Amino acid sequence: MNREYDRKADILLEQIERADAVCVGAAAGMSVATGYDMAYHSDKHFKKYFGEFEKKYGFQGSFNGYYYPYPTSEERWAFLATSIHANLELPDGPAYENLFELLKGKNYFVVTTNQDTLFSRRFPEERVSTIQGDFRWLQCVRPCHDELFESKSMIEEMYANIKDCRIPTELIPHCPKCGRELEPWVRGYTFLQGRKYKEEYEKWNHFLMENKHKKILFLELGVGRMTPMFIQQPFWNMTYSLPQAYYITINPKDALLPDELEGKGTAIKEDIAVVLQRAVEKTAGSRL
Repeated sequence: MNREYDRKADILLEQIERADAVCVGAAAGMSVATGYDMAYHSDKHFKKYFGEFEKKYGFQGSFNGYYYPYPTSEERWAFLATSIHANLELPDGPAYENLFELLKGKNYFVVTTNQDTLFSRRFPEERVSTIQGDFRWLQCVRPCHDELFESKSMIEEMYANIKDCRIPTELIPHCPKCGRELEPWVRGYTFLQGRKYKEEYEKWNHFLMENKHKKILFLELGVGRMTPMFIQQPFWNMTYSLPQAYYITINPKDALLPDELEGKGTAIKEDIAVVLQRAVEKTAGSRL
């Protein structure tokens, strides 16, 4: 096992070293690799933050909580406030730290469908695009205008006043323009694809345009089969069409390499956290 991880870490390090630019694409598997699996399982973090909701409503995993038919807005916002509070409070963890170490001194960019803000804790904002939204922001549910509102102060007040899985009615956030409820700025039926959304894509596109003729590594971390159209398929297409591009996917379950990318890519079906850790250890060892 250790020998296999060493071999995979060597491949990763070789391609990072070779690259003039590294474009990282990360999804839910990256956060799972750092120990946060509460979206789909009743793990220790889910028990800590959502234990009362599990008892009252019966769902296991916060993802199901987003689609639960709450009878009142007070109950729905108690869940949302708890979820956002948890995502803003949890530290980024070793997988993110090790990725950051591996990219130090490199020309890199990160695009992510994660809304949990973990990349923004450690990586500069100008090097990260959150193309599926971000829990740090709220929007009008309608939406009646193209404005986002910082969520933290509202969320923390709601969270501090939750009783029996409800918040006080007066704490339900409303749009200052139309009076309807606000909503987390994350991918969904009412997701606002306005100025902020376009800016996130513009940052990513600017990086791609500047580096498409260079040796560019597309490094995919934890992208599953739920939404391959946002990161995985663009990475495949660009690797295929750009002559100096190379593609690496690290995923313990869904590490896929199309036949068309044979010779231009590597699928590493291993634990993301362990591969990144071994790569950092090998880098540190080479400096001794």
